[in-house]
Amino acid sequence: MAAIGMNHFTVIAKDLDQTVEFYREILNLEVGFRPDLGSPGAWLYIGENAVLHILSGKEFPKEPEGVLDHMAFTSENINRILTKLKAQEINFSLKRQPQTNTWQLFFKDPNGAKVELDFPATEKPPTNNVNDND
Repeated sequence: MAAIGMNHFTVIAKDLDQTVEFYREILNLEVGFRPDLGSPGAWLYIGENAVLHILSGKEFPKEPEGVLDHMAFTSENINRILTKLKAQEINFSLKRQPQTNTWQLFFKDPNGAKVELDFPATEKPPTNNVNDND
């Protein structure tokens, strides 16, 4: 099995502070560490797990259903997944998060929903698959 756990969801917010407060108040999520990703936002945690990422400063979707940006899963065996994506001719983007070294593999499902698979920094994908410009 490729996915071994849920990692996080990302939501686009019209108002960052209001959105953070909503999730803190309603779900008791706590604001925690967020690497510098080049745009405003917050990561909300359950215990030690950042389960909700909130983005701000990004154009808000015209349709409310568009507030869910992507879903992410904690995964393992990056090379097996890359082989499957190539075999099915699914476009993907693989990059390394510079501060954590986590491998981030992005692709779209058949409906156009963005999926992220996060792999441990210790995994070794072929270097010709890495997209440092994304």
